[in-house]
Amino acid sequence: MSVWRFSIVHNKVYYGEKQRTKLTKRGCNEPFKDRYWCPKQQWFRRAPCPFINQRECENYIKMCGCL
Repeated sequence: MSVWRFSIVHNKVYYGEKQRTKLTKRGCNEPFKDRYWCPKQQWFRRAPCPFINQRECENYIKMCGCL
């Protein structure tokens, strides 16, 4: 039995044994069904990330300590 994985490699999104072309530039908020992928947390969010880019996300983490 294998573990189901969601990953982004170069310009492809892999989920389980399927793949598709990446829809977003950096992989943030990459949609999957009714969830959005967060590469920083390596997990899905219920709503899209409020940050414009990863730099804004990293600055928030530096100021507040966590997401």
